[in-house]
Amino acid sequence: MALKAVFIDVGNTLLYERPSRFEIYAEQARARSLQLGADEMRELMLRAHRELPREIGGAYRYSDPWFGSYVERIFHDYLGLLKADLQPLREELFARFGDPATFAVFEGGLELLDDLRARGLKIGIVSNWSSRLPRLLEALGIARRVDFVLCSAIERLEKPDPEIFLRALQLAGVRPDEAVHVGDDLEKDVFGARRVGIRSILVDHARRSHPAHAPRVTSLVELRDVVGGWFHPSQPVAASFPSTGASPTRDRPFHD
Repeated sequence: MALKAVFIDVGNTLLYERPSRFEIYAEQARARSLQLGADEMRELMLRAHRELPREIGGAYRYSDPWFGSYVERIFHDYLGLLKADLQPLREELFARFGDPATFAVFEGGLELLDDLRARGLKIGIVSNWSSRLPRLLEALGIARRVDFVLCSAIERLEKPDPEIFLRALQLAGVRPDEAVHVGDDLEKDVFGARRVGIRSILVDHARRSHPAHAPRVTSLVELRDVVGGWFHPSQPVAASFPSTGASPTRDRPFHD
């Protein structure tokens, strides 16, 4: 079936933080005389993400109130920071992750979007992210290159829930077999999309090992070539999918 729409994840697919989110949180800890490195902070952030439910007092995951609880779990519950010191910390972190300068587009990202647009494809962002995402994409020159943005904190849905992919199909006006979803997470992106009949491609910038059944590219430049190849009748789709090895290790506590 002809390809008519491409859905794209954001965190670690289209954008990355500089420095990493782990280092950003660790910097805030050190500014408060809590001597942690990025690796130690990473473990605390992953632990907090595992422990906290998707909704806290009606606040959906990655909303500001939810992140307020997340920050409290890490800095007060785990590290012993006084509750009176939490609000300035929250404000600094919210400002940092709302600042476009914190993020960069992976090489080939804007060119990929422009190429998809030139081919007449519908382009949708489908991301587990805070409600700041639309403003961030606008500032980074991405919003004007896509047709719609589905952000989990706004939709109150998150990947791999089938409903968020069904909403993407509805907004694009296409059937599942006319779309492809690309992202960096096997469960949330690859398998989540497949469960509703959407083709999927794993974007593996870190070049980890992945199961042979997961179509994979290692850059957005490669992804652009793969999708472009689908418009060439002599190139079979399967030829563009290198893959090896075992399942990846999850290392992202938020922003997928």
